[in-house]
Amino acid sequence: MQCPQLFRFRSIDRLPEPPSEAATRGTLIHAVLERLYDAPLGERTLAAAVALLRPQWAVLQETDERCVDLFDDEASERAWLLGAEQLLATYFTLEDPNRLEPESRELRVETELEQGPAMRGIVDRIDVAPDGAVRVVDYKSGKSPREGYEGSALFQMRFYGLVLWRERGVLPKMLQLVYLGDGRVLRAEPTQRELEITEQKVRSLWASIQDAARTGQWSPRRSRLCDWCAHKTICPAFGGTPPEVSPEQVERTTGVRPAGSGAGAATDAEPRHETI
Repeated sequence: MQCPQLFRFRSIDRLPEPPSEAATRGTLIHAVLERLYDAPLGERTLAAAVALLRPQWAVLQETDERCVDLFDDEASERAWLLGAEQLLATYFTLEDPNRLEPESRELRVETELEQGPAMRGIVDRIDVAPDGAVRVVDYKSGKSPREGYEGSALFQMRFYGLVLWRERGVLPKMLQLVYLGDGRVLRAEPTQRELEITEQKVRSLWASIQDAARTGQWSPRRSRLCDWCAHKTICPAFGGTPPEVSPEQVERTTGVRPAGSGAGAATDAEPRHETI
């Protein structure tokens, strides 16, 4: 949806991208909030959350070697961690974790559409009320979208809602986005019709991906986000030349063999592929 060319670079070419300070801080905040709920009720405090920051940062550096060289000096790292503390402080103004007992945290969900792709994702938190009502919660370390520009964020949440609905047979009561960058909470109560429309959109997107795979036309879509793209130097929109991609890589990701590569499209007997 953002850029077909970027989809190719990330999902088919699987080109490496250097970690950014903002994205890495978001990963760290997610890890801290996940583990905060390991503590018993009454002990889920801001101090407890802050105490988790450095241990979880050490774990992140161990599991992703790219994070080791993220900062040039200790002062920059300290300032970055202080920014993470501020985001955690904002979280405690929006929710009281001592009044919550999540059913799931960092839950992997998956469902396969009939004659369509498998849909996968990781949901930050799922709350289930005594009456069975399901709330899907996602944390965002950045700022909320401007009024009138919430569509992309809501599509992500409806995507999660759709997967859970298909997987569990229960329509989520609430979709909730918690923005720590500006302390805003975006909520939506999805209807069955809205999730059915989301499914139609997913099918349409998947058809577009398969068409691009078949023709090799991954059209770049320029926007302000290009300024932060790790692949700008090889993007044709900026005079770059993308690397050659093998038909096998395309087929492995999309289930479609590119036209003129000596083989036809994948058959229904072959494994389904995911959409991201």
